[in-house]
Amino acid sequence: QVQLVESGGGLVQPGGSLRLSCAASGFIVRIDTMAWYRQAPGVQRELVAAISPGGITNYADSVKGRFTISRDNRKNTLYLQMNSLKPEDTAVYYCKASQGTYGNYWGQGTQVTVSS
Repeated sequence: QVQLVESGGGLVQPGGSLRLSCAASGFIVRIDTMAWYRQAPGVQRELVAAISPGGITNYADSVKGRFTISRDNRKNTLYLQMNSLKPEDTAVYYCKASQGTYGNYWGQGTQVTVSS
């Protein structure tokens, strides 16, 4: 099993910034794609951004130019730098890690609230 622990969420005003982190531990062989998802109340969970082990990234249109995903493969840690935050970015943010045939793993989520 792989455990994922997110941190860095909180309350921020519109236009502000937050940096989320996700630390992986446990039975790690080789983590493949890592990603951030988010889920607002009453809305289906959606992909925010993903990154391959080599650093190839993919973003949802709604966050392009504002969010930056990165990872430290030596530390098995994933990051999400969120700038110019908007009220519609309010959601629980989840980290996901894929480890080939061993499966996919999810963190417990961290709340991000953008409000004045």
